[in-house]
Amino acid sequence: MTASPPTTDTVEALVRRQLGEALGGKRGMVEAAVPTLTFTVVWLLTRHLEVALGASVAIAAVELALRLVQRQTVKFCVNALVGIAIGWFFVHLAASRGGSADDQALAYFLPGLLYNTGYAVAMAMTCLTGWPLVGFMIGSVTGDPTAWHTDRQVVRLCSRLTWLLVLPCAVRALVQWPIWLGGHSGSLSAGTAVAALGVLKLAMGWPLQLGGLAAMSWLLARNHTPIA
Repeated sequence: MTASPPTTDTVEALVRRQLGEALGGKRGMVEAAVPTLTFTVVWLLTRHLEVALGASVAIAAVELALRLVQRQTVKFCVNALVGIAIGWFFVHLAASRGGSADDQALAYFLPGLLYNTGYAVAMAMTCLTGWPLVGFMIGSVTGDPTAWHTDRQVVRLCSRLTWLLVLPCAVRALVQWPIWLGGHSGSLSAGTAVAALGVLKLAMGWPLQLGGLAAMSWLLARNHTPIA
């Protein structure tokens, strides 16, 4: 069975389409951010983890219901719920180890820090090894996962685009890790650390992603590489 032909005729147009689908546009990014904002605000107001987690789940469930009513893809809402579940697991793990309520609140943000760090390192490695991640987006549509690698121009373009995907994750990790470590060690109050992490997760979430996408759009607009 042969793969369906791509609906775009240039590498740049294909990458724009694939990235748009992967990120879910502005709505998808908002749906990912609002549950975290809810958790942060409710925890700071109540200092009650179960209430904060329950509120964030309720918001994500409302987002999911709206998607279902509108008969739209639910994957971004499901991603938010999975993120909350992972955060809850880390909170539970901190509690089982005797962590205080402050330690448990900080634990909620640990998966995001690990994710950004791991994602940045993994994507950077794909560039350093000459097999940039964005190239596989092209291969997933053209039907040959590695054919793009024979064209040096495409490899260079994909490497630059992948580095632009690395940058937001790397910046988040570099800024947020010291705050998390400070709250965990006691050099910062836990309330201050949680508030800062909650604000930064939003401020460095979709705004940084949109900045990266704007840079990618500028780079993509400069070239028109045909898909062989």
